[in-house]
Amino acid sequence: MTTQYQRIYTGSFIIVTLIVSKLEEIGITPIVKDETESGRLAGFGPSVPGQQQIFVHDSNIDRAVPIVETVLSDIHV
Repeated sequence: MTTQYQRIYTGSFIIVTLIVSKLEEIGITPIVKDETESGRLAGFGPSVPGQQQIFVHDSNIDRAVPIVETVLSDIHV
């Protein structure tokens, strides 16, 4: 069985941290991908510095997307 994850948000560390916190409050464990750190460790620079991506399992998409939308509207992004 293959596990499938979908990206639900890409943005700054601060907003990603807030979204991750809200997702964890409702029992969703997201995966955060930070290409800045990966690139630094590999000796390459990131394409967009400071950007992180949040991924959630397909089974959590319907609950996760509204959380992202709520957080973004609350901070007026």
